[in-house]
Amino acid sequence: MSLVIACVVLIVLRIGHWTNLQKTINRDTYDSMLPIFNTGSEVGYGAVIASLAGFIIIRDSILNLSPDNPLISEAVAMTALAGITGSSSGGLSIALSTLGEDYLQMAVNAGIDPELMHRVAVMAAGGLDTLPHSGAVITLLAICGLIHKQSYLNLAMVTIAIPLIAAAAVITLGTLFGSF
Repeated sequence: MSLVIACVVLIVLRIGHWTNLQKTINRDTYDSMLPIFNTGSEVGYGAVIASLAGFIIIRDSILNLSPDNPLISEAVAMTALAGITGSSSGGLSIALSTLGEDYLQMAVNAGIDPELMHRVAVMAAGGLDTLPHSGAVITLLAICGLIHKQSYLNLAMVTIAIPLIAAAAVITLGTLFGSF
């Protein structure tokens, strides 16, 4: 509602500044379709992956990846699903809906604060979410008029390497000192 109200207020306040308001609204509506459909298709793709029988095998492998430290297993699960879906929120929602109860129980059994588990989950989901097929990456490059070859290395350093290093640091600190 607030977005619709903001658009109406903007139109009313700036009514005399557009030469063709209908053309502006049509163009902006069309421009909004690319990010909506890119993100929607990636999240839908991730939901299909989560519904496959093979996902159960992957899920069980990831859950048992590090039985002594569920933070590591959780980070791998979150970043892998974010990479598959091309979306941190999509990967996080799939991972938490399919693995959340398991990780919560693992955290309780290991004496790990659930807040730390949540912090690691969110940070790890922001790791591989910007692989080249990500809707956000495709949209960003299209808006900027760039191609992957021109700018993806810089984008990957900022959106993949640094978040994964930060998640590893939080896992290390959380393992050594508990929640902070």
